[in-house]
Amino acid sequence: MPFIDVTIAQGRSPDEVRALMRELTAAAHRAIGAPVANIRVCVREVPPTHWSAGDITVAERQAANTES
Repeated sequence: MPFIDVTIAQGRSPDEVRALMRELTAAAHRAIGAPVANIRVCVREVPPTHWSAGDITVAERQAANTES
């Protein structure tokens, strides 16, 4: 039973999150042949202020992009 655990920054619509879950399920099914009913997907959403890369948070990066 594959379990796919994904963490993303908050800010996507429910439809976008649902599409991600659908695509991850399909990819696991194609890649390893797991029955769709046995594939589990968990999407965790983190506030943009709690996620950073290169010591710049997602929120800071988004703010800088809107200022340009």
